[in-house]
Amino acid sequence: MKGFLALTLLILLATAAAQFFLPWWSITPLCLALAAWRGGTGGRTFLAGLLGAGLPWWLGAAWLNTHGAGLLAGRLATLLPLGGNGWLLVLVTGLVAGLVGGLAALAGAWVRQAVAPRPQPQQYLHNDA
Repeated sequence: MKGFLALTLLILLATAAAQFFLPWWSITPLCLALAAWRGGTGGRTFLAGLLGAGLPWWLGAAWLNTHGAGLLAGRLATLLPLGGNGWLLVLVTGLVAGLVGGLAALAGAWVRQAVAPRPQPQQYLHNDA
């Protein structure tokens, strides 16, 4: 559990800092690299990427929606099939960012497993005949 929380916090802090300076897709290489470095099993790594990348995106979008960009979000939501609901747009974009981060973290965990697989226990064949 400690590894999951550490990976989630690393991804959260890295993606939150990257959102200020880099394009939106920069969460993908960050999540992949951090999961390849510190990743664990597939499911927990995916969840760490989902939460670590989705929460800062969602919090930033929610803050912008409440502090002046709500009109723009509402207009953008009318272009999408969201009925003009800006808060629904905030939730959808947070989910998309979380899925991108989760899938990138899962890919990083798979890269780690492919490069340095865990040793399998020895199985001996017994011939009882």
